[in-house]
Parts: sequence; C-alpha cells; structure tokens
Amino acid sequence: MRWICFLLLFGSLGLTAMADGPADNVAEKVRPVPPTPKDPVPPEEMIELQKGVSALGAEIEGLKTALKDKPELLALLPDVIVYYKGVHDALKYNEVFDPKKEVPTAKKQLQIGMDRAKALREGKAPWMTQTGNVIHGYVSKIDGSIQPYGLFVPTGYDFKGMAKHRLDVWCHGRGETLSELNFNQGGPGWSGNAKTFILSLYGRYCCANKFAGEIDCFEALDAVKKNYRVDEDRVVMRGFSMGGAACWQFAVHYPSVWCAAAPGAGFSETADFLKVFQKETVKPRPDEKKLWHMYDCTDYALNLTNLPTVAYSGEIDSQKQAADMMEKALKDEGMTLIHLIGPKTAHSYHPEVRKELNKQIDALAEKGRPAVPPLVKFTTWTLRYPTSYWVTIAGMEQHWERAKVVAEILDKTNVKVTTSGVTDLTLAMPAGHNPFDSSKPTTITIDGKAISVPATMKFVVNLSKTADGWKAVDAFSTDLHKRPGLQGPIDDAFLDSFVMVKPTGKPMNEAVGKWAAGEMTHATIHWRNQFRGEAPVKADTDVTDADIAASNLILWGDPSSNAVLKKIADKLPVKWTESGVIVGGKTYAGGTHVPVLIYPNPLNPKKYVVLNSGFTFREYDYLNNARQISKLPDYAVIDITSPVTPRFPGKVEAAGFFDEKWMLPTGGK
Repeated sequence: MRWICFLLLFGSLGLTAMADGPADNVAEKVRPVPPTPKDPVPPEEMIELQKGVSALGAEIEGLKTALKDKPELLALLPDVIVYYKGVHDALKYNEVFDPKKEVPTAKKQLQIGMDRAKALREGKAPWMTQTGNVIHGYVSKIDGSIQPYGLFVPTGYDFKGMAKHRLDVWCHGRGETLSELNFNQGGPGWSGNAKTFILSLYGRYCCANKFAGEIDCFEALDAVKKNYRVDEDRVVMRGFSMGGAACWQFAVHYPSVWCAAAPGAGFSETADFLKVFQKETVKPRPDEKKLWHMYDCTDYALNLTNLPTVAYSGEIDSQKQAADMMEKALKDEGMTLIHLIGPKTAHSYHPEVRKELNKQIDALAEKGRPAVPPLVKFTTWTLRYPTSYWVTIAGMEQHWERAKVVAEILDKTNVKVTTSGVTDLTLAMPAGHNPFDSSKPTTITIDGKAISVPATMKFVVNLSKTADGWKAVDAFSTDLHKRPGLQGPIDDAFLDSFVMVKPTGKPMNEAVGKWAAGEMTHATIHWRNQFRGEAPVKADTDVTDADIAASNLILWGDPSSNAVLKKIADKLPVKWTESGVIVGGKTYAGGTHVPVLIYPNPLNPKKYVVLNSGFTFREYDYLNNARQISKLPDYAVIDITSPVTPRFPGKVEAAGFFDEKWMLPTGGK
C-alpha cells in the first residue's frame, strides 16, 4: 500500500519537540501548555468570527428540535458541532496561536459547519458518501463533549457494497498548538490507496493517548464502525513520535484488537526515557513507582506474543531509546523485535526504510488477526488491562504486582493453563470459533489441577482459585473486590462518565473549604485544557439517582459541606471528622489535612466516588508526555499547610493502595 506520512498532516506540529530539555525540568518555572498566543486576533476579525459562531450555534440548536423525530439525521449532528466547537473554543480559550493562518481556517470551518447544518435540515448528509479526507465528531461517554476524528475514506470504497475494509489507526505526534481548530483543518498528506481506511485520532489533544485519550481511540473506532464497513480482523495500530508512544501502549495493553502494530520513535516507559531524553533523574515515592506499571510498556512485552510488531527508529534519533528498551524487554521474554532503522536519520522516517516498513505491515494486514491463537501468553499489572484474545484475568492476588497467564489449546478436548498472581480467570472463545469438540467434555488443566467442562457449543468458562485450588464457577463473587473497570487508582474514575459534585454547605474548617474550592477550580480548568471537554458539574443537592447509576461522582468538600459525601462518609475506609482524618491507626489533624481517594460508591458499588481530586498529574507533567502518568494511588492524605505546586496539591503526607477487597492494608500503609 502507498502509506500516508501523517507527519505531514499537521506540518511542523507532528514534529514539535516533546519538551524543551533541561529548561522543562524546573518545577518552579513551568511554561503553559497549551501556550499563550503571541499575537491577538485583530478586533474586526474577532467580531466576524464571533458572529459566525453565534449563527452556527443557533442553527445547531434549531436542528436539535427539527431533527428530534429523525434519529438517523440527529445522530450526525456531532459532525456539525465539531466545527462549531473548534472555532468557539479557540476564541473562548484564547487558542488562536497564529492568527494569519488560523483566522482564515476558522472562517472556512464555520462555513463547512453551516453547509452541513443546512444539508441536515434538508434531510441530506453529503459528507457521508464522500471519499478522501472527512472530519467527523462523536459524543464522548466521559464528559459528553464532542470530540473530533479524521477519517480517510478510500477512493475505491463502495458505499452500497458488502465488502469490509482494512483500517489503520494513526496516533499523531506532539503538538502543543494542536487545538481542535487546527486538527479539523486536516491538510496535505492525507492520502491512501483504494482499499484502506485511515482513522486519525485527535486523542484528546496532547496526552500521548493516555487516560481519556486512550478511551478516545475506542470511541472514535466505534463511531467509524457505525457508518462504514470495517474488517475488525485487519485493524492496524500506528503512530510516530508521541504517537509512537501511544502505539506501544495500545499494542501491549490491547494485543488482541489489532492485526499488527507499527510504532515509530516515541517512548515506551518513564524512568529511562526521561533520563535519556529529558536529562532528568526521577525520584518517585514507592506508590508512584508502582503506578509506572500502568503505562510502562516494557512490563507488558509478553503480550506481543501474538501481535506482529514492526518498530521503526532513526539511527541518530534519541527516541530510538524506546524501541531499544522494548527490544530488550522482548528478548527477556524469549522474543525478537523487528526493528527497522533509518540510516543517518534523526526524528523522521527514512524514505526507503519506510517503504520496507509499509511492505511488512501490508503483508501482516493481508494475513489478518487470528481469531483463536492456540497459545496465549498474557501479563498485566492492573485489571484496567485484563484481556488478550480468549483469556481474561478477572481477579488478581495483588494489584501492581505481576499477574501472568499462559494458556494453550492442546487438542480438541484439552487446554493447559499456568498462572501466577491470578485469582479469577475467564476462558471464552469468540462466537463461531470454538476450537473444541462440542460433543465431548473439555479438560482444563490449570496449575496442575484437571477440571472437566461439559460439552458446549459456546465455550465460556469462569475459574476461581480457592484454598483447595482452582474450580469452575457459574459466576464470580459479587462481594466487594477489585475487578476490571473497578480497580483504581484515582485517575481511573476519569476514563468513564463522571460528574464533579460541588458542595453547597458550610465546611467543617475554613482552610479545608478554601483548599477544596481551589482544587475543584483547578480540576475543571485543567480538564478542559488537557482533555478538551467541559467537566460536568452539579451541586450536591442536585445529584440524582440517574447520576448515581450512570456516573462516577467526584465529591469536593467535606462531610459537612457536601451532602452526598455526608451520606456515605461512614461507609468509607478512610474516616474524616472535624477533629481529624483517620487512616488505619493514624490520625491527621482535621484543620490541616485532607483525604483524597477513590472507592466504589456505597450508593452504587458499580461506580466510583472520588474525594477531592481531579486527574493527578499536573502542570510540570504537561511538559513531557512520559511524565503524564498517575501521581496519586488509591488514597492519600494531603497536608494543605504546604503550598499547592505544579506537581502536587500540597504535601503528600501518606499514600497507598487499598487491597483487593478495597480495604486498608494493615497499618493503613
């Protein structure tokens, strides 16, 4: 296939350095991300753009009513709103970084948005049968925001046909001025062959597709599948620079989603990359270091057993370090990484080596993803990433310690499984791909114990580890315990629907109330700046049963000021009274200390409550994507007499993880 060099997609944006070197190692002097524009939008241009935004906004509101009985057309309204939001937010948040280029772009996008709106009003959607480069939008489940994605629709695509097509997912490089306005512009370089879709992720701006940026990938992919015929067995994950880092994490965390992966440059772990690239030696707390296991791809190298991966690096690129680290990690697991290197090349693709890269990826995509690999080797450190092919780890002995499964189909009636660090396990074959003899029982030998499973057409077996060894169960225990999607740490609450709950009552302590109000303001502002959505906010007195059922609740304030927190305070493992914060056997002064934590909501244990925290990395970490990792674990006690800094919300007096049953470990440490 003739590959797209998406580095050209955003011009220099895709090649922007990931940081400014040692100057970005000074936490006391942090430059803003996104940056502050040097030149303002000329007043007459601002007036014209604001009129255009108002007109398009009014048209959108009118369409919500006009299309209420036409769900197929109403479902396409995000494709209009995405242009409105791009211009509206650029003006509102002072994100027109280069007025000479971006003002004309904004005018053009307002016109495209208006044209689409008028087409919908007439019952038409011409862009839905357009080939080439098309901007779309979807409604995110996380915060209800409209998020953009770019799609290259191959010129040979038959909109009325039946054939499914390969799709390549592309993760872009770091671009601190990559507003929605600039992303929606598209640009030179968007091209492909007659058969391959290209999904270009916005990825929630500049977070290396982590956290909400990670969920963006799957929400955008689902949106594409609703309107286009995608061959799910031929989806390729690709990216370069920051996008290469994203590619590594998508590959190792979701190995059974892709048929191949092609990471270029980027980073694959935290500590060594910052030492090599940023000249920074990090000194984490023990709980921080454990949290590196979430995004350190070297820890998950085993998961590439069944995912063909072709890495690329420039020979003289400092970010070659990423593939070198993965190469070593794979070697430790008994595997060899295919690592193509551009001779005498810095941070870019070498033209001839890129041809070889594309040739290899094309061959792998043609072969496709295996439905049921006979051998699955899978490891994880958190139940946020529980699955590889037909193996799902549903329970762990201890989070942030390695859990591992090796499962092998021996023949039509036998499976051999060995585990470590695992307490609950599901083996499930995809529909229509059961490799076993459906007329005979299947024997699962797990850690030496043979378990006979009755003959079945649909092979789904749950296994739990007991004092007497493994046994098959109809369902796992419903007792409170960590399980996939309910395992922490604090940042996990922001990977699904959430609501910030603002207190309306009087705080127990004035200093605590002031700190909580400041941190809530910080959290909402920085959610928008870094993850490009408006954080949903409700007063505590306005929270409904529907909110409790559907969303994680981010509770600000204390049990006196926040009515929702007051209802559940006695059901949390960390106690908080006017006199003190009690963690295990230790009490911290109530007037100077605040607990932050994540815990299953006692009002709905299928969702979280979070106390007094937004996402946990802060301004200093925005300067290099390898720093953008969880900085606080399941719970912490913050000494608010220490000032808030670009790194922490105060002095972290204590911090730790709840155990697998969501209880404090002995001593609260």
